[in-house]
Amino acid sequence: MQISNTLASEEYQEIQRLLATLPDKSVSLSQMWQLMDQVWDDLGCDNLILDQEKITAFYKHPVWLLNGFFIEQHEVSLQHRHIIADLIVQLSVKHVLDFGGGFGTLARIIANKSGNIEIDIYEPYPNNFAIEECKDYPLIQFVHNLHKKYDCLVSTDVLEHVTDPLQIFENMIETVSLNGYLIIANCFRPVIKCHLPSTFHFRYTFNLFARLMGLKVLGKCKGKHATIYQKIHKRPTNWKIIRTIEYLSQKTYFYILRHLHK
Repeated sequence: MQISNTLASEEYQEIQRLLATLPDKSVSLSQMWQLMDQVWDDLGCDNLILDQEKITAFYKHPVWLLNGFFIEQHEVSLQHRHIIADLIVQLSVKHVLDFGGGFGTLARIIANKSGNIEIDIYEPYPNNFAIEECKDYPLIQFVHNLHKKYDCLVSTDVLEHVTDPLQIFENMIETVSLNGYLIIANCFRPVIKCHLPSTFHFRYTFNLFARLMGLKVLGKCKGKHATIYQKIHKRPTNWKIIRTIEYLSQKTYFYILRHLHK
């Protein structure tokens, strides 16, 4: 794997240290996950008993830079992002929010396909290298708060990392104009340790919550990595109903899981 030598020296050294633990430097997807799990364990993180200080350290760790380099050199990961970018261009939207857009890969792909789409990247843990990589794209900017409306929001592999996916999802929906679009890719599966088990039930019920929160499910993107939604209602979310169904969804999921393993 090619790693830029323009990184900060401590980031570069940490990435090289991680790569040295592998048999060779041509990293596979399973090896990338292995490295992320290794850092998770090294920092003492636990996906059942969450320590926010440790979790923050994990998401600021250079392993996420390594993951960004991996995505930009991994055929399937790039293919998924090109599919999403092509869809966004076809939707003829003007203002796009990449929620949790981290490395800026998707934003740059969109910008290379269309020269008139403004793309904001909302990233809680922005990296200086990623910011520098986007500086040659005048229509891409990193934002620190969500204060305006967008025609389209895209979010890839974010909600499985957070303790309250529905609240974050509600925040996403709030940023989208009525009749605007959301393109969401979730991985509510235990493929890496930073995917929180408390979210896995959404693998089966997420679209139900999307409908309850004012969205129309338009279907899967080509390649089936992400789902397309359209915001068709602006009414306030009924959190009493949402939280009751969330409780039932989670309890049902873990009940079935326990009985499957008996």
